[in-house]
Parts: sequence; structure tokens; C-alpha cells
Amino acid sequence: MRSRAPRRVVVTGLGCFTPLGDDVEATFAGAVEGRSGVREIDRFDASQQAVRFAGLASERPELPDLPAKEVRRMDRFLRMALVAAREAIADSGLEVTDANRHRIGVAIGSGIGGLSTLEDAYRTLFDRGPRRLTPFVIPMVISNIASGYVSILYGFHGPNLCHVSACTTGVHAIGEAARSIAWGDADVLLAGGAEAPVSALGVGGFAAMRALSTRNDEPQRASRPFDLDRDGFVLGEGAGVLVLEALDSALARGAPIRAELLGYGTSADAAHITLPAGDGRGARQCMENALHDAGLEPSDIEYVNAHGTSTPAGDVVEAAAIRAVFGLHAERLPVSSTKSTMGHLLGAAGAVEALLCVRALETGRLPPTINLDRPDPECELDHVANKARYVEIRTALSNSFGFGGTNASLILGRYER
Repeated sequence: MRSRAPRRVVVTGLGCFTPLGDDVEATFAGAVEGRSGVREIDRFDASQQAVRFAGLASERPELPDLPAKEVRRMDRFLRMALVAAREAIADSGLEVTDANRHRIGVAIGSGIGGLSTLEDAYRTLFDRGPRRLTPFVIPMVISNIASGYVSILYGFHGPNLCHVSACTTGVHAIGEAARSIAWGDADVLLAGGAEAPVSALGVGGFAAMRALSTRNDEPQRASRPFDLDRDGFVLGEGAGVLVLEALDSALARGAPIRAELLGYGTSADAAHITLPAGDGRGARQCMENALHDAGLEPSDIEYVNAHGTSTPAGDVVEAAAIRAVFGLHAERLPVSSTKSTMGHLLGAAGAVEALLCVRALETGRLPPTINLDRPDPECELDHVANKARYVEIRTALSNSFGFGGTNASLILGRYER
């Protein structure tokens, strides 16, 4: 019979694959150092594109334990998800047995899924005809294949979920997975996001919206959240996975407890298909909902990893929402956007940023917002500008806002008995 009292949910494992590195430590070190993972695109001919750079991860995610033939049948977003999931599982020390596999699940989402595979399939369809299509096109393209493949590979029989909510995907995956654990649907869930949007269609499509920075002459300085000279976001790719676990389960198996998920809030702007509500109501509401869920006051939050995409409208709205929620506390509340170092990883962004918050809680190192040379007066906050800040924190809030007006916030904290 289900207990009516929600269980505490903790983080016991971390894994990622990003433009800053192929694992958690390399990624966090790069973020703290203020290193940029943005560079010119060399995977396809981008010479005719309006934007010719992106946040690019390593060319080939290493999966040596899988047959090469099988890896070739995977889209890049799936390969990155598998690398991140493998690291997170190893980090957590999770062992799968017949006794526990039905209590372990997966919730890895993707905003777009196998975009490069889709492009290749269209070329084949129109150049060579439908009979030349590989039977693996659909399994390679669908967004839920990351969750599905991880569950197949490790034999997880618990919940198998895939959230597809644009740039909020990763946070929705983590927040909803935590609720599944809290109310007893599972004991462990691998949650996060994976995205591989750097293709001719992906870059061209976002550029056509005029959403991307066009700073082709200095790509490493193109992502500049909250800066007066920002001109759009930088497209990026990667994956981030957290192992979430019920506290009683983690304690029972002696798992490393890296942080606790204290709160989760969601909202909708209900305003525009791409632009945020100008009054910041959606961003404000989801932060307030997360605080309410955590049972915390605004003054209890000690660091914010902002959505901070480097778009002219989005940064102003988020900064105003942070000031509205935190009031005078915002004057001394450190805020940074790690998208400045790796670009916007879309459906993977929220998961990677939550992971960085966990590392900040563990190390007392707050990653900076790089390229913040002329802070926009309309974005006035306690910015961690250009240089990491060393301060012990107990709580961190991470924001993710997506197209369609979908918003979510997570609050993570140090685990305390």
C-alpha cells in the first residue's frame, strides 16, 4: 500500500557529455575556469549558413562495450545519452539485480531527437527512393529511444519516460522523475536530457528565426548572457543524466549522496510560441512554486544558475523575475549562466545545469558568466561575471524556460540528515 507521506529524493550519481568535456569533472572544470566550448562548425559545410559556429562536443562519444555495428545505428543524441548514463550509473555504484530491477527506471528526454538522422533520411528518400531507407530510421529519430535503450541495456523494468518540452526538457525530466520516486512509483530513476541539434537544418532553422548570435568573427565570445551586446543564443549539443534515488534506498545500499532535490516548480507563460511573457509572470511563478514545494523562503536560496540564454528579450525577463521573487535578497544572490561557456544545449541544458549546481554545492565553486563585459542595466543582478566565485553554499536554484512558454525550476541542496 502506498505511503501518503512523500519520500525524500537525493542525487547519487552524475554523468554528462558536453562541449566542455566528455565527463562531469572535465565539464565542471571548464565551466569554473570560464573556458569556451564554442567553435566553428566543421561537421558539415556551413559556408552558406548565416551562423557558422556552435557549442560542439567531442566528435565520437566512446562506447567501446557495444558492437560497432549497433553504434552505427544510433543517432548522435542517443550515443551522448548512453555515455552520460554510463558515467552516472558508475558514479552511483548502482547494481541491478532481479530483486530491484523493477524499481529502477529511466526518464531521459530530448527536445528534438534524431535530427541529423532525419536529414539523412530525407536525402535518401528524394535522391534514391523510399526502398533505400534503412529500417532503423524511425527508431533512430524518435525522442524516447534514449530512455528506451538505456532501460534495455541495463535491464531496468521500472518507469520508462521521455519528456519533450523544448529547452525545459531536462528539468521536467528530473522534476517529474523525483515525484515518481517521492510517491513510491520507483526507488531509482536515471533522469536528464540529450540533444544533437547541430546540423544544417538545426542551425539553419534557428538562424531563420533570428534566435542565434551571428558573431561569426569571434564565436567564443558570442554567448554573452546579460551583456548589453548580446545578440542571440549559441546552439549547443550534449547530454546530462542524474541518478535520483529515494533516501531510504540510498542509505540502505550505502550510496554516495551528492545532493538532495528539495523543490520543483512548473508554469506556463501562455503568451507566445517563442518569446517569454514580457512581464515575467511564468518565470516568476515557477520559481515561487519551487520554493513552495521545498518549504523554503526566497532568502534561503544561495545561488541561481540562470536560464540566461543570451537573447535580448529572455535575459531581461528572467532578471526581472529573479528580482521580483527574491526582492532585496537579489542584491546579494549570486547568479550565473553556464550557457556562456557551452552554448544552449536545448533539451539537455537543464540536466547539465542541474548537475553543475550539484558540483557547486559540493565544492563551493560557482561557475562564472563569461563574456559579461558590459552588464545590461535592465539585467541588474549579483552576476558572477567572468571569474568563478568561491563561496560555500547550501542551496541552489536552476531555471529552464522553453519555446511554447513552458517553464520549470529546480532547487537542490546539500544533503543533511
